[in-house]
Amino acid sequence: GLVRKVDTAGIMRTLDMGAMVLLSPFGFSPTGEAFNLTMEEVATSVAIALQADKLIFLTEVPGIRMRPTEPESEDNPIDTELPLAQAEQLLVALPAANQPTDTAFYLQHCVKACKSGVERSHIIPFAVDGAILLEVYVHDGIGTMVVDEKLESLREATVDDVGGILQLIEPFEKDGTLVTRSRTEIERDVGNYTVIEHDGVIFACAALYAYPEGRTAEMAALTVSPQVQGQGDGERVLKRIEHRARAAGLDSIFVLTTRTTHWFLKRGFALVDPDWLPEARKSKYNWDRKSQVLLKKLG
Repeated sequence: GLVRKVDTAGIMRTLDMGAMVLLSPFGFSPTGEAFNLTMEEVATSVAIALQADKLIFLTEVPGIRMRPTEPESEDNPIDTELPLAQAEQLLVALPAANQPTDTAFYLQHCVKACKSGVERSHIIPFAVDGAILLEVYVHDGIGTMVVDEKLESLREATVDDVGGILQLIEPFEKDGTLVTRSRTEIERDVGNYTVIEHDGVIFACAALYAYPEGRTAEMAALTVSPQVQGQGDGERVLKRIEHRARAAGLDSIFVLTTRTTHWFLKRGFALVDPDWLPEARKSKYNWDRKSQVLLKKLG
């Protein structure tokens, strides 16, 4: 059977009393007939009906791999975050899901939930001890999160964003937090930038510069407007940059900073010596500025 209706009011009333609601896979028709439903169908339908913040599947699969049609390998790790649009494209390319071990099985439910108002859906392995805590409270998580990031909110930059990027980073260039970049430089490199835009205003950005010979990339100019600092926009941009680096087949990203070392350390970066830098980047390193170099391996 399929879920036709959820007793949302009854569930909310019980939750408001401080109780936990456990749902069985049995549904009943108005005439009293019993139907055996799948737990995935029930969970998805209830999450949508409640407009839950998250839908979490504890599964026998570890998540969705970067290239899901290829075998598991170190070069094909779990994709920790999938934008909804990309997840939909994957579903079209993947074989139809008939078993819970099929890649598309849980992904189709995550996509359905996100398209219906649930911002985040997670696929995490039950075989890992503490998997839910690791997924929710650790920056990189442990499985795959499908997230409904609107295209007009978190996206790759276009030439139309150059003015907004300049306006955002200018105060941080003046106080020495960022290295000064000209309009010409940003126009040239605009395809490297990821931005967060709200109502036509750029509130956060970062750029990714790849060094393929070292299978690494620099994340530069990570900036969040003071108006929205503390709301997680820096995290969102960092995750998108990490996703872009993984998609490019890179093993790590690094940053240079003089003021925000601890922010990066808390998010899985580690300090390395400037001599570690790829030769092409080391030749441009400003020894007078004495920026610290932090590296993050992309698992």
